[in-house]
Amino acid sequence: MKSWLYVLLIAAGLLAMPSAWSQLAPGSMDVHSMDVQWNEGSEHCDAQPPSPLQVHRYNAQTFVLRESLCETAEAPFIYLLLGTDKALLIDTGDVSDPKRMPLANTVLSLLPGAGTTKLPLIVVHTHGHLDHRSGDAQFSALPNTQVVGTDLEHVKQYFGFHDWPNGTATVDLGNRIVDAIPTPGHYPSHVTYYDRMTGLVFSGDFLLPGRLLIEDKAADLASAHRVADFFKDRPVSYVLGGHIELDKNNALSSLGESYHPNERALPLNKQDLLDLPATIASFNGFYSSHGMFVMMSQTRVLLALLAGVLIVLAGIGYGLYRFVRHRKARRLAAAVASA
Repeated sequence: MKSWLYVLLIAAGLLAMPSAWSQLAPGSMDVHSMDVQWNEGSEHCDAQPPSPLQVHRYNAQTFVLRESLCETAEAPFIYLLLGTDKALLIDTGDVSDPKRMPLANTVLSLLPGAGTTKLPLIVVHTHGHLDHRSGDAQFSALPNTQVVGTDLEHVKQYFGFHDWPNGTATVDLGNRIVDAIPTPGHYPSHVTYYDRMTGLVFSGDFLLPGRLLIEDKAADLASAHRVADFFKDRPVSYVLGGHIELDKNNALSSLGESYHPNERALPLNKQDLLDLPATIASFNGFYSSHGMFVMMSQTRVLLALLAGVLIVLAGIGYGLYRFVRHRKARRLAAAVASA
């Protein structure tokens, strides 16, 4: 009888697991339109400068921050998660100057406590490109703050990755667990984060609405499979990337623009994660598109552009050489004729 009771208890526990997974802390990205009204920047930033940093409260313990298009055309997103023991800041944006971008002061104002009782802060990154780590210097001298380096050795050391890029790691913020999943391909030490409390996925530049810059297709495809496997049986509220690069018609925004009217929503969804292996597999290694995503190897595209410029310069140089040679020949012929 006891053995049957034990089996029934185990079965009940297994049946209860999916519902436990589904109990996510609610939050708002404006679910009716799947968007938050982000500041669109300005065509005249000097005359009409918007606030340098916009803060959206997803819920009482989760904040989405975005740097203004007038301060940086990258307009990256930054994420702050509060636990009971620690806070986690994911990325520090593209502007180092605290006078232009008061990131640290804004983050501190969102942390509970005052003075020495402020919640300790851990600063991590999705990856090491400058538009995601330039604000690190604002946090390096703050008390009770740890800034994790973006190079692969620091990432492996902090998270305890012993077989990179295999396996996952966790950060315990106190009643809030965040999973760290290696996702190299865009950048060698790229990490995607999953917040178990909210079901939010923070994908950096590995997955965002717009350009997927892929420098190592094999690594990126392996990361896509790793992510799809990880999230297959996990609930996902939204996938939040590092940038928005599309308008509401899924047309690419121009690079370097300080004005993004009619901008697309930030969130992607779980299906985008599950479809990512097929998306990356379709990449031709140079420049191609798949649905809303434009995939490119920035290095190869830049090399192709450089080669094109060199060919044009060589053509101009050869044309000048022929022109000068022709003029000399005409002058010589004229001199001989006059003699």
